[in-house]
Amino acid sequence: MSRLSLAVQTVTTRVAQVPTLVFDEVDAGIGGRVAEIVGNMLRRLGGRHQVMCITHLPQVAATADRQWQVTKTSANGKVLSRVAPLEGNDRVEEIARMLGGVKITETTRRHAAEMLKSGDR
Repeated sequence: MSRLSLAVQTVTTRVAQVPTLVFDEVDAGIGGRVAEIVGNMLRRLGGRHQVMCITHLPQVAATADRQWQVTKTSANGKVLSRVAPLEGNDRVEEIARMLGGVKITETTRRHAAEMLKSGDR
C-alpha cells in the first residue's frame, strides 16, 4: 500500500500543490535493489516537495538529504521518544548499524560511507 501511495504521489505531484509528503515505512517488505529504487524515487520527489520518510532500510536512508534517529526508551512506566539529527560520522555510524546490526565492523562502516556517497548524487 505504501509503495502504491509513493507511485501515485510521484505522478500527481507534478500537478498538485502539496508542500509536504509523509511516508511511513514505504520500504516494508522490500530490500536490496528495490529499496535503492524507492530511495531514489523519494529523493526525486524531494527536489520538488518536502518529503519525510520513516525507514528501517539503509538503502532508503542513504539517499536522504537529512537524517534523524528516533529512539524510544521506557522507565518508570513512561515511554520517552528522542529525535536527534545525524550528520557526518554519526550518520555513517547509523547507516552502518542499519546494515550490520549489533556488531559494526570497519567493513560495515566503509560500506555505509560508500552508500552515503552514492546517495549524494
